[in-house]
Amino acid sequence: MIARLLKGAVKGAVVGKVLQIAERELRKPENQRKIKEGLRKVSRTRR
Repeated sequence: MIARLLKGAVKGAVVGKVLQIAERELRKPENQRKIKEGLRKVSRTRR
């Protein structure tokens, strides 16, 4: 039972860290530009 709780806590911490890193990367202007360009390409190919 304790192992299961510990495993859940570790998974939660890992997910939290991944989200933190993703949020930091999304704040960078060069990454925002790349995302916008990618979305434009996708929207063009759908038409």
